[in-house]
Order: sequence, then structure tokens, then C-alpha cells
Amino acid sequence: MKLDVPIIAILRGVDGDFFGDLMQASFFAGLQALEITMNTPNVLKIVRENRKKVPAGKLFGVGTVCCLEDAKKAVEAGAMFMVSPNIDEEVIKYGRSQNVPVVAGALTPTEVYKAWSLGASMVKVFPCAAMGGAAYIRDLRGPFDAIPMVAVGGVTLESLGDYFQAGAAAVGVGASFFGSEALAERDIKGLTKNVENYIKFCSEKVQPVTNR
Repeated sequence: MKLDVPIIAILRGVDGDFFGDLMQASFFAGLQALEITMNTPNVLKIVRENRKKVPAGKLFGVGTVCCLEDAKKAVEAGAMFMVSPNIDEEVIKYGRSQNVPVVAGALTPTEVYKAWSLGASMVKVFPCAAMGGAAYIRDLRGPFDAIPMVAVGGVTLESLGDYFQAGAAAVGVGASFFGSEALAERDIKGLTKNVENYIKFCSEKVQPVTNR
């Protein structure tokens, strides 16, 4: 999974009739990887309807993939990558068999190493802020400097630089990435501006990351 822009934007509970415009605006503003969660209403329909509209070089994935059944549904709908909040060996193996990268969730050092050893493309450290934020990523990077970690949970524009300085390969950001108000009001102009702010910051602070 190659991330030239080390942000995975996370959407949960977005309306299907707004998703297409939101996706296109976000990709146009510079976002590379967009995740919609499995517990979003009508998520599989949203993925099917929008997968073919994903521009070249962009990635549209499904998150909150907790079990093999979820993984199969996500891939069948067209997911280009999957993200889980937990470690499920069957999900990782299935993703690899389908050439669909899996960003597997972990928290403790043992879990981080297990997710990586099972074949995850990247390891999602979640909930990161609750464990100390960037300082926790830095501590994990001590013994696991070869494991690409995605910091998720409580990441903001203000804390973004700290996570990258600590060695995070990428971050996962939810509503704050798009702007909660812009999302609620379906304000494409405001949403685009918020996305551009994040992307500009990343382009100034980090280098592209390539993982298996």
C-alpha cells in the first residue's frame, strides 16, 4: 500500500446521497486515501456506486472491518483497502489472498508485532491519543522501527506534526479532517478548504511512505 499523502481520512455515518460529492471534492483537494466505515448505513451500496468513480492514483477503502464476513462483503463491494480496529487473522489472510491491503488495528507492543507478523500492510495504533498520543508512537517505534504505524484516535491538525516527528508512517483522521460543521452543512467549499489545509501541512512535513 503506497501512501504519497500519509493520511487516511475516515468517514462514519455519512449519507449516501452526499458521499459522491464529498469523495470527489476530497480527492480533488489532494487526499489520496479515503475510508468509509462498515457501520455506516448502506455502506456496501455506497462503495459499489462510487468505486468506479475513484480517480487513478486514489484509494477508496472500507474501515471497521472486524471479521471475515465483513472483509468478504467489503472486497466484493469494491474496497481497495481495508482497515480494522482489531486483529483478526482471517481478515488479514483474506485481504492478502485478494491483493487488498489490510491496515490492522493494535494497541499493545505484542499486538503491534502480531498484526505485522500476520501480514498486515500497516498497523493501526488505536486509540492512540488515549495512550499518550505521539509519545506512545515514539515509544513503540523504539523496538519496532521497521513496522509502519498509522496513528488513529484523537489526531488533530495541531497534533499532526508531533505524530510524524514521532515516526508515524501515516495518521487516520475523522470528522476534524473535513470539518464537522462543513460535513453537517454539506458545505463542499468549506470541506475542500479543510482538506487542503491538512494536505498542505503533510506535504511540508513528511516524505512518501511505501509498505507491503
